[in-house]
Amino acid sequence: MPSPPLQTVEHGFPNQPSALAFDPELRIMAIGTRSGAVKIYGAPGVEFTGLHRDAATVTQMHFLPVLVLLPHQGRLLTLLDDSSLHLWEIVHRNGCAHLEEALSFQPPTRPGFDGASGPPSLARITVVLLVGAGDVAALGTEGGSVFFLDVPTLTLLEGQTLGPDEVLRSVPDDYRCGKALGPVESLQGHPRAPSKIVIGYSRGLLVVWNQAARCADRVFLGNQQLESVCWERSGRTLVSSHSDGSYAIWSVDAGSSPTAQPTAATTPYGPFPCKAINKILWRNCASGEHLVVFSGGMPRASYGDPPGAVSRERGRRASRPFTCVSVSFSQSWPITGGRNLAQEPSQRGLLLTGHEDGTVRFWDASGVALRPLYRLSTAGLFQTDCEHADSLAQAAEDDWPPFRKVGCFDPYSDDPRLGVQKVALCKYTAQMVVAGTAGQVLVLELSDVPSEQAVGVASVDLLQDREGFTWKGHERLIPRAGPLPWPAGFQPRVLVQCLPPAAVTAVTLHAEWGLVAFGTSHGFGLFDYRRLSPVLARCTLHPSDSLAMEGPLSRVKSLKKSLRQSFRRIRKSRVSGKKRAVAAGSKLQEANAQLAEQAGPHDVEVTPVQRRIEPRSADDSLSGVVRCLYFADTFLRDAAHHGPTMWAGTNSGSVFAYALEVPTAAAGTEKRPERAVEAVLGKEVQLMHRAPVVAIAVLDGRGRPLPEPYEASRDLAQAPDMQGGHAVLIASEEQFKVFTLPKVSAKTKFKLTAHEGCRVRKVALVTFASAACEDYAETCLACLTNLGDVHVFSVPGLRPQVHYSCIRKEDISGIASCVFTRHGQGFYLISPSEFERFSLSARNVTEPLCSLDISRPRDATPASHRLRESPKLNQANGTPGLVLAPQSCDGSPDPARSKGADTPEPPEAARSPMSVDSATSADTTLDTTGDVTVEDVKDFLGSPEESEKNLRNLSEDEARACAILIK
Repeated sequence: MPSPPLQTVEHGFPNQPSALAFDPELRIMAIGTRSGAVKIYGAPGVEFTGLHRDAATVTQMHFLPVLVLLPHQGRLLTLLDDSSLHLWEIVHRNGCAHLEEALSFQPPTRPGFDGASGPPSLARITVVLLVGAGDVAALGTEGGSVFFLDVPTLTLLEGQTLGPDEVLRSVPDDYRCGKALGPVESLQGHPRAPSKIVIGYSRGLLVVWNQAARCADRVFLGNQQLESVCWERSGRTLVSSHSDGSYAIWSVDAGSSPTAQPTAATTPYGPFPCKAINKILWRNCASGEHLVVFSGGMPRASYGDPPGAVSRERGRRASRPFTCVSVSFSQSWPITGGRNLAQEPSQRGLLLTGHEDGTVRFWDASGVALRPLYRLSTAGLFQTDCEHADSLAQAAEDDWPPFRKVGCFDPYSDDPRLGVQKVALCKYTAQMVVAGTAGQVLVLELSDVPSEQAVGVASVDLLQDREGFTWKGHERLIPRAGPLPWPAGFQPRVLVQCLPPAAVTAVTLHAEWGLVAFGTSHGFGLFDYRRLSPVLARCTLHPSDSLAMEGPLSRVKSLKKSLRQSFRRIRKSRVSGKKRAVAAGSKLQEANAQLAEQAGPHDVEVTPVQRRIEPRSADDSLSGVVRCLYFADTFLRDAAHHGPTMWAGTNSGSVFAYALEVPTAAAGTEKRPERAVEAVLGKEVQLMHRAPVVAIAVLDGRGRPLPEPYEASRDLAQAPDMQGGHAVLIASEEQFKVFTLPKVSAKTKFKLTAHEGCRVRKVALVTFASAACEDYAETCLACLTNLGDVHVFSVPGLRPQVHYSCIRKEDISGIASCVFTRHGQGFYLISPSEFERFSLSARNVTEPLCSLDISRPRDATPASHRLRESPKLNQANGTPGLVLAPQSCDGSPDPARSKGADTPEPPEAARSPMSVDSATSADTTLDTTGDVTVEDVKDFLGSPEESEKNLRNLSEDEARACAILIK
């Protein structure tokens, strides 16, 4: 198959947003990020993305008004922290809208500084304001000057620069003789007189400047360092915020003489020293009172600077401050611009995310925009430390400031043991397993009606009474006793507690057999949740695994020990390498000389250079961590009989294979069998270099992965080939290796670390359907490395196919959160609240296909050299990879950008993934799920009859694909 280009699309709130802009006419929002990305959002499915050439932070963004634009164009002006300005256009091509950079402006650099001693210098732009009709931009600089720029051409307007020396002529002599005015911190357009702007300097001086008359109308002599300025709507009042946590109100109608004292000034959270109020807004209420909203200003000693702290004051009464701001869906949601042109997907995708507060969230991942479906909380089952924190908060309600907790998780007061580490879901039976930080493994089942029932509780000791180990970590969560009320949705049935209560590192579910397997840093266990009885517990600890017994809360000493061991291994490998080099040096030279004499150049076969890989020590810390678990119906005992098996891989390169005896009555029924499930160790494999085992998969006689549970038994997929010999694919961090079954003899391998110098982080078996032929598909092995590269290998031959650069190698959290789908797509976190989706398949691509109706008057012409009146209130306060190429409607690079073609044709439908595997993540801030019922979730999971109907329409190659997800 031809190798398609790697394509990406992002979901959620952008990575580290640094600037915002909203167009009320087009009803779209623009967001700039610290990495230099520009993203425009409209209605669901309407997204545009661009990236600046330099990875600089976007500090300000401004949509241009109607009169500045050409017909059917939308423009956006961005300012970066390197003082460069960029003009972006939303243009239509082939029926779709695209975001393209049209012009850029880099300010000229001159020696010196802004002041009376020399010409003004445009060294660093601190703030941008669109003046009048928006065809002119005022640029405030670090030296105190204000330049004016023609926006359509991004050229400076000569003769209109306002220097600080001209402003100083309007202030008293005693104020002029003090320290310098400092940088321009804020530029605000007058709400009633577009020719006037207010200039705020860092020193605290506010000047209402009349650009038409080239004079100062009003001067306010502030002495506190300025942070932000805002107009009252009538233009009669100004409010300014300052670095000491105070804000001041200034009357503009109080005569023409300079004003030294504001009409009102207050420090909301004084009298003790406070942080700066970074932004402030003034709004009038229908009752006649005013509403002041500001960010920051918290007491330094008590609260410091909590992120996202926003306070409000109405009139002279102080309301409770918010500790965070969240977004909710309502009928008045203003971001509804644009039109989604993508057709309704034929298959629905479901994405699961686990969070620190013990919740699992279900997302509709069928299209470009993730839509929240359902929120499951596991905290109600346990007695947590949150209850004690809530009682303390109620007792301290009269404290100042009167904080009220807002949001879903507070790492300083909520119980971190609730954090979800692993999730497994069976879409055919609507059964799910949620595993957490304190060793809790919860089996849940979807129910249409609320219920009140007790949850079965069992514990599994993974240490098996091994002596010499003492758990020093957190305590386990205590479940609530008695029947508990559960709303409609996923309701817990069984709670399995791992002992010691370490974080669960691997989990897998086989709903057809009624078994769940789980692993921690101490070992792994197998549990029959139908009979509520443990089947197997195996300790994987090495005698020197002291770090595994300490937990995440007391690892300082063990970290030092681990570092010492690492340095010792490095020194040991260097010394042994030198000894081997000295001992074999002379013999190697003799052999090379003989080879050069006996063989000519045509006789020498050049082999690829491989890196020498040092084997890992058996006594490494955390060597007993269980990395992967896997169920399969295959040949393990002999080549004549196949049956259920369970496989486990550890951090030390050990693989354990167990033969399972599952009673026939337990298979496919909900009745408890009279006979218990039995597990017998069948094989044990130790990899030579002891590299951690990342994934395990069994291939049938045709070299294809086994189907998922219930797919073969319900004729939803082609049954696996049980006549030929099976094979097991073991993926470690250093290589991929295929072993024959049941003898477990090596068949083929590929040494990724030796050839490429990277390590495996995530793998999955992926089915690639041909874009040209409907009936052709190939199953390959997709691999993500620690360098952020994606490799694709053939199965079972393990021949390299394609290689892409996907994630930055510095983005460790993004690499750790990556998850592959069954049909060549993937997700990873580029921020705590934003997913990026990429596609390796030419057929299954999910990308934005949208249009934006930009109705502009065709006779509108820019007026660059005069200021026009505009009812818009302009305000601006100063604030201290992978290039996404334009895509055509079929997902390929668009040639129309270079040729200028404009052929409006209806776009093709975006192809959605067949299914999306569950993934775990943390710190997702979106907390609203909308009006979602249990029926919405059931629609995604589907009844067995609906699933059978849908899957029978798929081709045999697509239906029998099996995904491997290692979290």
